[in-house]
Amino acid sequence: MPPFLSHPLTAEAALALIELRHAPELTALVQRNHAHLYRWLSWVPEVYKEKEARAFIRHALKRFATQNGLVTGIWVGEWLAGVADLHTVNWQARSASLGYWLGEEWQGRGLVTLACRALIHYAFDDLGLTRVEVHAATDNHRSRAIPERLGFRFEGVLPEAEWLHDHCVDHAVYALTAEEWRAHQETAGRRFLSSHPEPVEG
Repeated sequence: MPPFLSHPLTAEAALALIELRHAPELTALVQRNHAHLYRWLSWVPEVYKEKEARAFIRHALKRFATQNGLVTGIWVGEWLAGVADLHTVNWQARSASLGYWLGEEWQGRGLVTLACRALIHYAFDDLGLTRVEVHAATDNHRSRAIPERLGFRFEGVLPEAEWLHDHCVDHAVYALTAEEWRAHQETAGRRFLSSHPEPVEG
């Protein structure tokens, strides 16, 4: 996998490869947002301690070392705001899945959209993948808004796709190909230019 250490998102925010030294920040973020995250994420236990954070990071670094994924922290200054990752990398099919979550206090700033855009570029331009998927619980409208905003196609619903603590949830499946992404970027660029006409001298 090509090196990925950090990537700026805004003047204050950046993506950075998550490391073991970040375990205290990850623990604190999950604990502050436990009820918010527990509702939608099956990996969040009833009690989340630093040992869970360290196990998660070790697994993430192993996946990165074996070219099977990339887990990044979304940082605002010195604060960890959330996580965005590429997982289920299938080199034969040249595909991967995109995941993300954000602390509730950081919502509404566009951080997840920026993070996902950076990882999509990495998947297509650096890794040479041709397809990226997003799976989200059908009722998780905030999560589903991300692929819809970024030009993903809605491919359908997987019934009872995940066991979430004490019940099954259906997954909405979105997909984006490299060709579709480049077309989406060109369209977005044209919209930007049309809304910011160049000044006419004289």
